[in-house]
Amino acid sequence: MAMRARLEAVLNVGLRVPSIMLLEVLYRWDVSSFFQKIQRSSLNNNPLFQYKYLALYLHYVGYILSLVLLTLPRQHLVRLYLYVLTALLLFAGHQLSRDYVRSELDSGYEGPLYLDPLSMNRFSTALIGQLVVCTLCSCVMQTKQIWLFSAHLLPLVARLCLVPLETIVFINRFAMIFTGLEVLYFLACNLLVPYNLAKTAYRELAQVVEVYGLLALGMSLWNQLVLPVLFMCFWLVLFALQIYTYFSTRDQPPSRERLLFLFLTSIAECCCTPYSLLGLVFTVSFVALGVLTLCKFYLQGYRAFMNDNSMHRGMTEGITLLILSVQTGLIELQVIHRAFLLSIILFIVVASILQSMLEIADPIVLALGASRDKSLWKHFRAVSLCLFLLVFPAYMSYMICQFFHMDFWLLIIISSSILTSLQVLGTLLIYVLFMVEEFRKAPVENMDEVIYYVNGTYRLLEFLVALCVVAYGVSETLFGEWTVMGSTIILVHAYYNVWLRAQLGWQSFLLRRDAVHKIQSMPTASALQLHQHNDICSICYQDMKSAVITPCGHFFHAGCLKKWLYVQETCPLCHSQLKSQSQSANTPAPSALDTPPANQNPPETEQGESPGASVTEEGAQAEKMSPEFETQASQNSAEPMLKDRSLEKFPEESEECDLSVVNRNDEGQTEDMNGEALHSSVPT
Repeated sequence: MAMRARLEAVLNVGLRVPSIMLLEVLYRWDVSSFFQKIQRSSLNNNPLFQYKYLALYLHYVGYILSLVLLTLPRQHLVRLYLYVLTALLLFAGHQLSRDYVRSELDSGYEGPLYLDPLSMNRFSTALIGQLVVCTLCSCVMQTKQIWLFSAHLLPLVARLCLVPLETIVFINRFAMIFTGLEVLYFLACNLLVPYNLAKTAYRELAQVVEVYGLLALGMSLWNQLVLPVLFMCFWLVLFALQIYTYFSTRDQPPSRERLLFLFLTSIAECCCTPYSLLGLVFTVSFVALGVLTLCKFYLQGYRAFMNDNSMHRGMTEGITLLILSVQTGLIELQVIHRAFLLSIILFIVVASILQSMLEIADPIVLALGASRDKSLWKHFRAVSLCLFLLVFPAYMSYMICQFFHMDFWLLIIISSSILTSLQVLGTLLIYVLFMVEEFRKAPVENMDEVIYYVNGTYRLLEFLVALCVVAYGVSETLFGEWTVMGSTIILVHAYYNVWLRAQLGWQSFLLRRDAVHKIQSMPTASALQLHQHNDICSICYQDMKSAVITPCGHFFHAGCLKKWLYVQETCPLCHSQLKSQSQSANTPAPSALDTPPANQNPPETEQGESPGASVTEEGAQAEKMSPEFETQASQNSAEPMLKDRSLEKFPEESEECDLSVVNRNDEGQTEDMNGEALHSSVPT
């Protein structure tokens, strides 16, 4: 069943390729120029070529027939191709019979066949050919009535019966007419089949549109016709024919420089119509998908296909090619101009593929550096791919600068490759830092600060590259030729690549500064407090030799809490707001009437209110307490201390309590944070 399904899928694509080829030929065929050539030739007096408008109507009829062949269901399409194959076999039988009659007329021998070896040889060859044709026709049409396809055997039977050669000529014509009448009778019997098929298709389409809508109809046709694969196969056939035509007309093999020009000109020849351009777009999409899949497989092996990312499907590269081709009017240019423009467009597409490869490799390389995986083969694959992504974009930029003069548009194109190299360089530096920390067998102090400075450095370089591009474009606009398109591109580039980058960088700097101020404002736990606490950091799950105490009374590593504050400004355990001393000083202290007495139980939580909200309010009230209530607060803290001592006597119960605290859900409670993930995350 699997083999049959694959065969049906191949037939579904392969049998529709000729219909797109016919559309390509009809689009390239200029009817007006064709009739101008006919008028200058000897065929001008032929009545077949005197009706120009009839040829135009037939031209449009050809479009309709091509679209019908493209959208036919697979069963009807297979049957149609079988009918066409049968007609071709009958035509081949007619040609064999005509050639045999001509050869007999040329020889002039009318005696018995067995007396002349040459006549016997011609007769045997023609008889075998006709039998093969009849057998194939009966097999294709799936019928046992082989006599329906045996009309071309009549001249052979007449020659075997020693009929005069002039009479054999008339018998051959009769066989041809009889075969033609059979074909006409078959067409007349199936004359209403296209109408019934169109009526059924219209009814089904109307029902689908009424129930599901036009979008569902379009998606259904897209999936049934497999349009991406279909157009890709069509373009590959067209490209192969172009290459074959070139090499068949050349005696000497081209040089290495000529091969690149041949490749570009062949692609340019194969994208001169909308159909071939769509074929090139889908071909580039599948090539990009293959390269990205190979990149994933090279980095992770078969594990890469278990959690596939739907973002890297190659459609970005294909859409980029289509937009640039339509915007620049690619199909309207001459072949040479089209080849040079296509080289620039393909450079942009390759740069986009390299950027997608970096998006795949970056998290894998950083995770490999932060983990303790000692597999040299994994590290070699990651580092080698990063080195390739570091060198190859720079090499592409150098090569394209050798062929084209530097201007604003070329600088924008090259800047994407330069940014890719800079991003790869930053990834490699962070990977080296992780590996140095791994070889030292001890955590490096302020490692997150070093990583932040590395990220900030190459982000600053990216910002400077974008700023240089904008400055070059502004200078070229002011002192050179001013265009609306160029000014629009400069404004878009300045907003997205300069202003937004600067805004994001400044926001990141402010977040880090606020996090550092909050950590510095929190008290540091003493050795006695750490001994009494006797617990691990709930963020990284490591022992605490030093810690800071939050206003809500929880202990954390200063570095771990700083990474947490880069994400959100709440306590990781109770979700209470963490404020610095400056923010706390600006908050007014509550009055004595607003503060409940120490011996009064807190009010119960209302139904529907999360427990985390009450914890947050208690932490905020504890932060706002005036000095006169510190004595009462110290008395109330005795009860939790007794509870902690009782838990020390029953370690199993204490472990269950810790797990219950860690595993609380997010409905106003605490989440379980993975320490390794926070350790490997790099704040930007």
